[in-house]
Amino acid sequence: MVLIVYLWKTINTMQAQATSSILMIRPVRFGFNAQTAASNAFQDATATKQGDAQAEALHEFDTMVQRLRAAGVEVTVVDDSSEPHTPDSIFPNNWVSFHHSGKIILYPMQAKNRRLERRMDIIEDLQKTFHVEEIIDLTHFENQEQYLEGTGSLVLDRENRIAYACLSSRTQPPVLAAWKNLMSGYEVVDFEAVDGSGLAIYHTNVVMCVGDTFAVICLEAIPDFDQRLYVKNKLQETGKEIIEISFEQLNHFAGNMLLVKKVSGAKLLVMSTQAHQSLTDQQRRTLGTYAEILHVDLHVIEANGGGSARCMMAEIHLPKK
Repeated sequence: MVLIVYLWKTINTMQAQATSSILMIRPVRFGFNAQTAASNAFQDATATKQGDAQAEALHEFDTMVQRLRAAGVEVTVVDDSSEPHTPDSIFPNNWVSFHHSGKIILYPMQAKNRRLERRMDIIEDLQKTFHVEEIIDLTHFENQEQYLEGTGSLVLDRENRIAYACLSSRTQPPVLAAWKNLMSGYEVVDFEAVDGSGLAIYHTNVVMCVGDTFAVICLEAIPDFDQRLYVKNKLQETGKEIIEISFEQLNHFAGNMLLVKKVSGAKLLVMSTQAHQSLTDQQRRTLGTYAEILHVDLHVIEANGGGSARCMMAEIHLPKK
């Protein structure tokens, strides 16, 4: 009986951190977003001409969806609309998150054209398949110029109910506090992180990825040694093996990974080809002991949008009806 209970808890723990249900938004007018560039050093205005960016990003997007589905992941694809113009709609994890409790949270976004990405029709359609207990709207913080951009700002350890958050213009303490009050039982571990030039890193999910029993993180991006030790200790206390990445690897989106599940229950670690190539052989071997690695070429999306594989996937943790 004890063994059965242990196995039941283990299975449910895996489900709590990773899901096989993913929401992705198919781009219509993808391109460089001038409104986000000031706080996102990963964007390159010279990368691709706007028209070419859409065509090439669409190819990368469709390839990623095809690869995920072939691997056994349930991907819900929703087409973006041509109007209003939302060049970053391919990154839905910033405006919405879905939780096991049946909660859906809508987030305040810094760029005005990114706020247009929020679509209630998508949520209404998901309600046909998934149970929604409550929709929590934090977007009123935009009126106070305070922001928290979903699971870009929050890297969640769902099993241990910890939210890691690097503070920036897009991740601000008042909204973090409100989020914590609404998500009972969650601890917030906040810290400051900078890139190699000393500029604040815009989203936490560029710095780190938290899996069920491992974490990928650029610890040297946390300049305050006390904060760095605090984050490291918290990861280790919760049973995570730390795979540390360098600034150079961070710049290649090696922190922007996501652990998902196949319908079969097997684990899959999704990242871009650029991120995969930046890893050492030892890092790839270590990560491969925790999950099968799936990487996709996303160089156009990464250069123009300043986000990578993890940003393109909004995990649906809602209970199915």
